[in-house]
This record gives sequence, structure tokens and C-alpha cells, in this order.
Amino acid sequence: MILSFETLTQFERVISEYTGAPYVVLTDSCTHAIELCLRYKNPGPCFIPAHTYLSIPMTFHKLGIPYYYDAHNDWQYEYRLAPSNIWDSARAFDHGMYRAGALQCLSFGHSKRLEIGHGGAILTNKQHEYTALKQMAYDGRDLQISPWQDQVNFCVGYHYNMRLEDAARGMFLLANGNLKNKESQLVEYPDCSKLNIDKLPK
Repeated sequence: MILSFETLTQFERVISEYTGAPYVVLTDSCTHAIELCLRYKNPGPCFIPAHTYLSIPMTFHKLGIPYYYDAHNDWQYEYRLAPSNIWDSARAFDHGMYRAGALQCLSFGHSKRLEIGHGGAILTNKQHEYTALKQMAYDGRDLQISPWQDQVNFCVGYHYNMRLEDAARGMFLLANGNLKNKESQLVEYPDCSKLNIDKLPK
């Protein structure tokens, strides 16, 4: 397969068809997908499960967004960063999984159902969210302008785009049904409320 920007577009379409999400923004990780959504939505204080991966509270800390732990959220596969419409769906990857109106963030990292080794994605049903989030993931570039050096006005962007080879591998794995068992995604996470993760290094 010859890798090009079209490889990314093809993988977007494949994920869209599989999940039922009208639009898909590919990223280099689920954590960065969540960060982009938080930057875009600026939701204010959020509740997150006490038992989750530590990059989630670290991302809130980095962005200066207040967050609170919900000790009673015994989530499976995915959870909402309440009261926002942003979902951490790192442990979910199912046919027709998209929730209308949500920004669902996927992971294709190690041990995930679609185990590419790297990468993530954002599912949405709004074209303006797709356009804005994709531009943010590509260093603020308007991908309709080529070469990019011709672009003059930029929004603040982040170098969070997916690698071409990861998109190609994702399509290969999905086409061949190489998905990990769903039950393998039920992982126990530590209680982040008991970890000293809010301390800046001295």
C-alpha cells in the first residue's frame, strides 16, 4: 500500500462505518483526543471516576480545568466526563457504538480492542466539530490549503495527528477482524484520588 494523506481519510471512513459516527478525527492517542475536546469545549469543572487511567486527571491539571472524583462511578468500557458531552471510550470499540451528540474518544494503543500500538480518534456527528478538532490536531492547518506554506491565518494547533502507517495498520486489522475480546477491556485501574499526581516537579 502506498501511504499518503488519503490513507488517513480512508481510515476515517472505515471507523465511521464501523462505529456509526458521521465524522471521525484521527489523533496520535486517546489522551490527546480528550485534551483536544477539552480545549475545544472548555467545559468547566468535570466529574471523573476515581478509578481511571492517570493521564485523565493529569490532562485536567495541565489545562487548569477543575475536576472532582466520583468514587461511585463503576464504569465499564467508557464513561462521560460529566457534565460535558466528552466521553473517554478508550476501552470501547464496538460496531454501532456511537452516541448521538457525544464526542467519544477512542484508543488504539497497546491492549486495546483495535491494537495498532499507537493512535486514537474522536467520534462526532457535527461537521463543525470535525473541522475544528481536525484543524487543532494538525497544528492549526487548514487541510484544504496545499501546500500548507500558503496558509496565512492559523488557529492555535497541536501536533496530535495520526501517523500514516498507523492508519494503514488499523485498516488491515479491522478488515481481517483482528479485534481483541471485548471482555479483555475490563481492566482494574488504581484509585487516582489517592495518588499524588497534582504535584509539580521540584
